[in-house]
Amino acid sequence: MIYGYCRVSTSHQTRENQHYVIENFAKRNNIVIDSWVEETISSGKRLQDRKLGALLTELKDGDILITTEISRLGRSLLEVMGILQMCLERNCQVWTLKENFRLGADIQSKVLAFAFGLSAELSRSLLKERVRESLARLKAKGKKLGRPVGIQAKHLKLDRNKEKIITFIDMGLSKAQIAKKLRVNRATLYYYLRNTDIF
Repeated sequence: MIYGYCRVSTSHQTRENQHYVIENFAKRNNIVIDSWVEETISSGKRLQDRKLGALLTELKDGDILITTEISRLGRSLLEVMGILQMCLERNCQVWTLKENFRLGADIQSKVLAFAFGLSAELSRSLLKERVRESLARLKAKGKKLGRPVGIQAKHLKLDRNKEKIITFIDMGLSKAQIAKKLRVNRATLYYYLRNTDIF
């Protein structure tokens, strides 16, 4: 059996691109995908809670699992290595198209699997570290982090529309009409106008 495996982390992403890439690869190489396994779930979820976990228990000698890239299988190095080890024990192959990787039972495959998993893990670690450093630097400079909340967020919205507010006033629109156009509460607009230099 040849399986196509597609996974995205959130509902805002689409599995269609991965499906298309695997399907095109299969056509070019005269391969028939016997079964598709597709899921929208974070790779941070436990393997047994993912469709991939169920698929791995069904794999038999000679089966092939095709996915677009090795990171679709798992997030951590240990998890990816565990999945590849499972496939090796069942004498199955794992093909990843982005890395052009073919896992078989040979030592070269095992070394490559380790290298790709390690590379993905290091990339994520470095990215997280850079984000942490950037946030710490901004915090040290006194910048408030996170989205503004409540009245502050609405005042920022009104600040961005300051020119528009002036134009509406010049056109003779009432404050109630302006508030409606800008989709804010009238009281918020009144407060903003009292505390700015528009008048």
